[in-house]
Amino acid sequence: MAKILVVDDEQSIRRTLRDILEFEKYKVDEAQDGLECLVKLKKNKYDIIIMDIKMPKMDGMEALERIQLLAPETPTIMISGHADINTAVDAVKKGAFDFISKPPDLNRLLITIRNAMDKSTLITEKKDLRRQVSKSKVQEIIGNSAEITHIKETIARVAPTEARVMITGANGTGKELVACWLHEQSERKQGQLVEVNCAAIPSELIESELFGHEKGSFTSAHKQRIGKFEQANGGTLFLDEIGDMSLSAQAKVLRALQESVITRVGGDKAISVNVRIVAATNKDLRKEIKAGRFREDLYHRLAVILIHVPKLNERRDDIPLLVQHFVEIICKEYGTIPKKVTPDALKALKNVDWTGNIRELRNVVERLIILSDKEITAEDVLKYVSPNNPRRSEKYKEIFDKFNNVDELHKFIDQEFPNYK
Repeated sequence: MAKILVVDDEQSIRRTLRDILEFEKYKVDEAQDGLECLVKLKKNKYDIIIMDIKMPKMDGMEALERIQLLAPETPTIMISGHADINTAVDAVKKGAFDFISKPPDLNRLLITIRNAMDKSTLITEKKDLRRQVSKSKVQEIIGNSAEITHIKETIARVAPTEARVMITGANGTGKELVACWLHEQSERKQGQLVEVNCAAIPSELIESELFGHEKGSFTSAHKQRIGKFEQANGGTLFLDEIGDMSLSAQAKVLRALQESVITRVGGDKAISVNVRIVAATNKDLRKEIKAGRFREDLYHRLAVILIHVPKLNERRDDIPLLVQHFVEIICKEYGTIPKKVTPDALKALKNVDWTGNIRELRNVVERLIILSDKEITAEDVLKYVSPNNPRRSEKYKEIFDKFNNVDELHKFIDQEFPNYK
């Protein structure tokens, strides 16, 4: 149900409009002047605003200008009994959807509301499409640190070849982005980049996911399925979190790499595939090999080129560039003007302990964009990001690592800092 805010200093007008709109199945809220309108707009989301021009405290024209800053996507219909053509033109120039004279013609008002709703729907659809398009594009690898520069140079050298690549790094560091760039700069970029998250697929289904299956090969196999290897034929297959793949699936992947041939589950036909493999993991595969959880021969097949993606805490100098990048793309997705990030805010963000790496930083920037006012300040960072998560210096890290328990730490503090409370 669409929600409409009626703003007018005359109670009788508000009541009449409420009765009409509620009869038409709209949900209606009221405000008696422009100031109350802005207060309600900060707390609630409205599909349409119907607002008088002449009102005490804050008139409609001034409120309209503020609305364009607070909620520019919300259509505002201006009404007035004391206006002329110049006022109407001025209102439209300032962002009003339409202008209607008092007393408003009922049919004209309802048609205008429906048109405004249609416009609002189109704006929403446009934002969704823009968001989908931006996600479909390969994002740039942001950063000028030595680590990131080395990764970019490695990609430029390796991508045009057919060499298999193993990408290592913690969760959220951007391993998938590196894989995307390897594909984008390769000779296979006209083919598909097919991703398989080995950690998200149950072990009993991973073989069907990778190699496909024939109809009737198991209970729920009601029809033939083409696996990821076949889908990526002529392109790149990205095996994300390959350290979580079962040993039986590893054996079949090894055969596919050795012979460029696969067999669907429940089938006996050998199918030739031409696929470049890029793998990624957040695990130490050397340890997994010693523990018997990963095949050493598969590791050596995959790790022709090794690319390690560092944690965000290891490349803090890239944080200002990353923040600016995320501000621009997130505000573009929301259809809003990018917010300024103050130097103090950037400094505060550099001092956060980024356990979630790039993924956490993006979420934090989105949170700051939503919750901050006109600009993102250091106070916003302290309030919304890291009140209990300051960066611990290496000096204190060394001190803390010396103690086996909290009691030993308290004894040390009492001895070294007798005035500490």
